[in-house]
Amino acid sequence: MKIVVLAGGLSPERNVSLSSGTMVSEALRAKGHRTAMADLFFGVNSGADLEALFDAPLSQEYKRISPKAPDLNAIRASRKDQSPSAIGPRVLELCQMADLVYLALHGTCGEDGRVQAALDLLGVPYTGSGCLASAIAMDKDLTKRLVADRVTTPRWQTVTVTPENLEQLTQETELPVVVKPIDSGSSIGVYIAKTRRELAHGLEESIRMGGRTVLEQYIQGREIQVAILDGKALPSIEIIPSDDSFYDYENKYQPGMAQEVCPAEIPPEWEARLGRDALAVFETVGLSVYARADFIVPPDGTPYFLEINTLPGMTPTSLVPQEAAAVGIDYESLCQIIADVSLEVRKGGG
Repeated sequence: MKIVVLAGGLSPERNVSLSSGTMVSEALRAKGHRTAMADLFFGVNSGADLEALFDAPLSQEYKRISPKAPDLNAIRASRKDQSPSAIGPRVLELCQMADLVYLALHGTCGEDGRVQAALDLLGVPYTGSGCLASAIAMDKDLTKRLVADRVTTPRWQTVTVTPENLEQLTQETELPVVVKPIDSGSSIGVYIAKTRRELAHGLEESIRMGGRTVLEQYIQGREIQVAILDGKALPSIEIIPSDDSFYDYENKYQPGMAQEVCPAEIPPEWEARLGRDALAVFETVGLSVYARADFIVPPDGTPYFLEINTLPGMTPTSLVPQEAAAVGIDYESLCQIIADVSLEVRKGGG
């Protein structure tokens, strides 16, 4: 097949996406496909031969992810055409030449359903969930509302933080609390606040990220994640940061910053319930092909659902490839399965 791998974009998770895209492109080529990797935001040079991109050498510079999230203002300023479009020149033209678009995007520019909707209108098949389910899953508040009667989730409230209500929220919010942007991933903008000072800092940062924020009850427990692939739960994976911090952006993407145990060393009954709950969320939201659900499990074994990611990372340290490997699916085969199942889902109108 001819496959376009879309990566990059204009998101705080841009660097993670570029790493995912490079790895996916290499894996698909190893499976015999012709792949063209394109940056959603920067697009393709006006003079480039689009057909030749399917055989062009892949840059290796993106494989290692910077420990800091990118400066999006600098990214915007560096695009030549300075267009307000989130889609760069000739990207959609390139996509229309493909049998499949593999979405290696992460964050609001690719995981929130808008790119999926554009490809639907073009009649171009793509990987992962459809536009509506993607949009729902990207909104942490809406997802929790939909699944609250099927799984256990920490108490939460959703607020719009402004300079005017910052002090009131700082004084009235019950501690400890987790401060989360409503639509971000890779733990960008997430803070565990155990003091008023920490809470004020987290809320100030949430204003910088748009203001819409989930304030979630802090649950002390083990961080365990479960992927769903083609309607089945993969073995769970436990994340143990190397220090006392939580699994933040740096811990996620820098080798050696966290221990990842797969399958998680948990009782069989925990494993079974985590799988059931992950699948319940997947089905309730209307997701398809694959996703990864995140949980906190305290000592009593109750899995507290946190969020579900519709385009989980496919980087060298990502979790879904590790879970797939635990059942004998290597990285290249995982990419092929995602491509094959996605084509079937799109044919069925999903």
